[in-house]
Amino acid sequence: MNQHHRAVAGTRPARRRGTALAAAALAATAALTLTACGGGDDKGAGSSVAEVSGTADSAKAATVLDRPFAKPDLVLTDTKGKPYDLKAMTKGKPTLIYFGYTHCPDVCPLTMSNIAIAKKKLPQADQDKLQVVFVTTDPERDTSAELAKWLPAAGDPSFTGLTGEFAAIQAGARQLGIGIDPPKKEKNGSVVSMHGAQVIAFSPKTDQGYVLYGEDTTADQYLADLPKLIKGENP
Repeated sequence: MNQHHRAVAGTRPARRRGTALAAAALAATAALTLTACGGGDDKGAGSSVAEVSGTADSAKAATVLDRPFAKPDLVLTDTKGKPYDLKAMTKGKPTLIYFGYTHCPDVCPLTMSNIAIAKKKLPQADQDKLQVVFVTTDPERDTSAELAKWLPAAGDPSFTGLTGEFAAIQAGARQLGIGIDPPKKEKNGSVVSMHGAQVIAFSPKTDQGYVLYGEDTTADQYLADLPKLIKGENP
């Protein structure tokens, strides 16, 4: 699995974890990772970058941002084929948002699984409060029906799956500093979707994305942080 980095002019590329979180804390701007879930080469890697500043402890999974992201004004289609207004439907609720695709062989299902494992270990009241939103980066293949079939197996039946026009999804992701490239067909016939592999946690108090998690965050690390995230506290 190839990793691709882009840096804002005047800054250094973000380093691979475990130093990635420390780099985010030290730099006013840092590039978030674009992950090729299905492999592929470096050509056509996305150029989107994120302005990320924050405080991070390299021993922790979470990066607490001192410049939180506003929730995107994004209306897509859910697994039942109905319009889903992201801002309205998650207003005042602790929410985790992740951009990925169902044909991803590694990072996306692992991320959803780790969150699901952690969620199931929470008290039922906390489980009921937590919103997990999976937005496809490959909407041509990831229809509402496909997401409805994949999400319960890869994660949890309560997770929300969203699809729609690629341009709208790409624009929404960019508002969160997450780069997405259009899916690309490789010479071997496989289709690769390049996308940032970060999970962003939104506070129920402010509706802002104030905590960032990388692709290698474990279920135990999510479990340690979720009770605080559900209350809108810093992990």
